[in-house]
Amino acid sequence: MKKFANIIILFSLVSLHTSAVINRRSVVNRNNPVITEHSALTSLSVGNGHLVTTVDVTGLQSYPQDYKTGIPLNTMSDWGWHSFNNTKQLLPSESEKAFDYGHGHQEIYAVEYKKPEDGRHKDATEYFRVNPHRLNLGTIGLRLLDSKGQKIKIDQLSDIHQELKLLDGEIESSFKAGGEAVKVTTGIHPDKDALYARISSHLLKEQRASVNICFSYPTGKHADDANDWSQPEKHQSRIIAQTGNSALIERTLDATTYYVLLQWEGKANIAQSDRHYFVLSTTSNTLSFSATYSEQKPEIASYKYEQYHKQTLRHWNRWWNEGAIVDFSACTDSRAKELERRVVLSQYLTQINCANNMPPQESGLTYNTWFGRPHLEMTWWHAVDFALWNRPEVIAQMLKWYNQTAYPIAREIAERQGFKGIRWMKMTDPWGGEAPSNTGSFLIWQQPHYIYLAEEMYRAHPTNETLNEYGEQVEATAEFMADFVTYDAKNDRYILKSATAMQESITKDLAYNQPFELAYWRYGLTVAQKWRERQGKARNETWDDIIQKLSTLPEVNDIYTAGIPVGEDKPLEAFDPFDATSGSVQTFADKCRNDHPAVLGACGLLPYTSLYNKEKMKNTLDWVMQNWNWATTWGWDYGMIAMTAARLGDTETALKALLIDTQKNTYLPNGHNFQTADRLRIYLPGNGALLTAVAMMCAGWDGCTDAINPGFPKDGKWNVRWEGLKMMQ
Repeated sequence: MKKFANIIILFSLVSLHTSAVINRRSVVNRNNPVITEHSALTSLSVGNGHLVTTVDVTGLQSYPQDYKTGIPLNTMSDWGWHSFNNTKQLLPSESEKAFDYGHGHQEIYAVEYKKPEDGRHKDATEYFRVNPHRLNLGTIGLRLLDSKGQKIKIDQLSDIHQELKLLDGEIESSFKAGGEAVKVTTGIHPDKDALYARISSHLLKEQRASVNICFSYPTGKHADDANDWSQPEKHQSRIIAQTGNSALIERTLDATTYYVLLQWEGKANIAQSDRHYFVLSTTSNTLSFSATYSEQKPEIASYKYEQYHKQTLRHWNRWWNEGAIVDFSACTDSRAKELERRVVLSQYLTQINCANNMPPQESGLTYNTWFGRPHLEMTWWHAVDFALWNRPEVIAQMLKWYNQTAYPIAREIAERQGFKGIRWMKMTDPWGGEAPSNTGSFLIWQQPHYIYLAEEMYRAHPTNETLNEYGEQVEATAEFMADFVTYDAKNDRYILKSATAMQESITKDLAYNQPFELAYWRYGLTVAQKWRERQGKARNETWDDIIQKLSTLPEVNDIYTAGIPVGEDKPLEAFDPFDATSGSVQTFADKCRNDHPAVLGACGLLPYTSLYNKEKMKNTLDWVMQNWNWATTWGWDYGMIAMTAARLGDTETALKALLIDTQKNTYLPNGHNFQTADRLRIYLPGNGALLTAVAMMCAGWDGCTDAINPGFPKDGKWNVRWEGLKMMQ
């Protein structure tokens, strides 16, 4: 009877924190970004998970040059890609190289050839890293003129007030240009890849305001706004169909073709003023229009602004009332308000940027980094938060791409390298291609992701249908993992070697038995065995042997380290991910405190494993907090550290990590996680890590004995209320 009473009390306490008393509308609305002056880092975005448009303070893409080095004014999609012509008929195999890492066979990897004398190998490296790349589909903005017919510059705008209405999924912008008021409402249709806007101003009627539609050629650069305006002869933009209220533009760039359907209400005129420059103007005080982007030639249906507007409002109001929510308003700790802002904005940004038909790139659909290419090791950070925030359908969408597109390519990679099963690639594209890389091709921590995400799908839907949907790929993923380990007969153990770690400063040539990879290998094979049992199959004896004899985490003086060094500890090139030519040197010990503190991920990201001791892991956490080179960390590290601290019962360190004052933990007014000014002005893995950490700090994890906010201090200041969150593995 006493046990039953305790259960009733526990249920009541959980209900207090998860009941429907939360006013979701209030939580969302109080965190709307409001912009009152222009800045290259405060652009706002609207999107639907498949198309995102980023705008300046005018509510459109009126001043792209002023935002070029910040968060650019792009329109990008999960389907809009381009490749430069392969004039040399280069083959992917020309970027490959054979290695012998002691697995009993040669292993062929796609690598970077960088020397001029490498000839076609170098050409192939450059071509297959750059191609394909994501396109900026178009730039649509206002052309504003003063009373003398001169263009109004962005710093001449006044009375700026712009608000992203998160609950409605629209941006409302107002400002004065040439002393005249302008109001713009901007949105993306939830079910169409269509930007729409309504502009109100006397400037329209006076022909001092019009809408410009411009198209560029892609740059193919690593990280930029993807606009090359200097080569108009290399692409075509032409109106191929037109009515009184529409114009269909066909875009052709080398072998790529897509379409832009412009539609408007009322009387307006469209004219082509230059090769890739169109102007939409009206003699009315109001102009509403839409621009629908599509791969295929679209059918021209009717357009009504009010219809698009209401459909978007209904969609986003419903979206915010589904899934999970966290309310920090009852917290008295001064840090709570900022934490809530980051959480709410991260929910919105990850939904519009990451809920794609495939795993997203690290900067989503906002602008290109790494040529717009997805990195599959980041899928964990792009996906797990959706499971914990009760939106597993997003993961299902990503895994569909894994199953249908990447799976056969991953099998080819494993076969090429002489391994069983499938080896998931690192830097890829919509067709599952593998980009050559001296780092990415040797990473392995993306390998168990598929098993982790499939397990999340089973937790959400524990049915035979789920087992049938993902079971084959779970099995093949584990087959590679089992074949990749090396048996150390002298010590009767299995080791992991010839892999670059999650902590990329610890490369394949420097160390083996990197800690996160060991723990993740143990997790992946253990869960794969569960899947076999669920399907009525016998356990795989080889897998069980590896699970039992896999090496424990390496340690020095009761602190877990980044791996076991290969050979003697000699001076090494310093770790600098953006400057491979750095002349400074480091010791192995130096490298162990740079980049991602991956050793903590073995605890924070995964269920407990006997490969480590919790007391020693707490020692390691304390050492990291005191000694790490924080300038070399990245946005998702702070969520990872927080989850480790939470699992170890150190709630104050969990909060400290989430809100640590270092550059790459900066969250801009629009909610983006800023990293560096040169390349990564936004970093969605950071947003995903924040959401994952907060969810597990609220709802707990498997085996957690505290069901109520176990990751937050019990000092009376953190009365965090939430509903809909799911427990972490």
